[in-house]
Amino acid sequence: GDLRSVLITSVLNLERLEVDLFRGRHHWVPATQHLFGGQIVGQALVAAAHAVSRDEQVHSLHCYFVRTGDPKVPVLYEVERTRTGKSFSVRSVKAIQHGKPIFTCQASFQLSQGSPVQHQFTMPTVPPPEELLTQDELIQKFLQNPNVAEGYRKRLTKIQAQDVPIDIKPVNPPDIFSSEPHEPKQLFWVRARGYIGETDMKVHCCVAAYISDYAFLGTALLPHRQYHIKFMVSLDHSMWFHVPFRADHWMLYECESPWAGGCRGLVQGRLWRRDGVLAVTCAQEGVIRVEQTPNQSKL
Repeated sequence: GDLRSVLITSVLNLERLEVDLFRGRHHWVPATQHLFGGQIVGQALVAAAHAVSRDEQVHSLHCYFVRTGDPKVPVLYEVERTRTGKSFSVRSVKAIQHGKPIFTCQASFQLSQGSPVQHQFTMPTVPPPEELLTQDELIQKFLQNPNVAEGYRKRLTKIQAQDVPIDIKPVNPPDIFSSEPHEPKQLFWVRARGYIGETDMKVHCCVAAYISDYAFLGTALLPHRQYHIKFMVSLDHSMWFHVPFRADHWMLYECESPWAGGCRGLVQGRLWRRDGVLAVTCAQEGVIRVEQTPNQSKL
């Protein structure tokens, strides 16, 4: 419908304090009570985008999470105009809380340039989003099972109550009642909840940056579902933006984890437009610590 996306009206609508200094506030905070990494990445990209011309479009960003974010206070974003060239410009962003950096990012922007050198992978063949249940609908379906353990029922109900500003439709959702290992790959249809419309492409890139971190690192846990997670947090996050897209239209998020070890997991992702065009590529590494004792049955 025409309901304006909260990602535009609130989450990514930074308050300008000075020429290259901005303040961001929080919308959704995960159950971990740590700031959502996608929010910090998206807000940092908004700050960087304010420091380039309208004609320059973001083509890549590379980020490090250096401290845990505090959901009780706003985040300050300090932009440095590292380089402005004829074709490419680089902006460095530091996110600050309690006087210390919690996150650093470099974003690169490019003026549009044509080239005959073009290729891409082929988009996976999957059911369209209209044929799939949303994450909320899947949770409701699980909650109707009278045999679900009470503790797990409470966790599902808490997830269902969270006001996540993203629409998500898993393509092949794993059986949450089973601890059987899965291949470290998953597919989601994703989009911003609400209307964004035709606007500067940088806006849609900022929204995609927010979306890209949701459930991304969890891909590395699919082969290890017998373990209880003690601690999981992102270390770094990179994105490459290839072609224009609409973040409020359904896109297929293809996620895979080629490696995990040493209490770290690596994940890679591709955001596909519905017409089969590869729009965004992502990569992330995170810390993953688990209990050595296998999980008990959820039934």
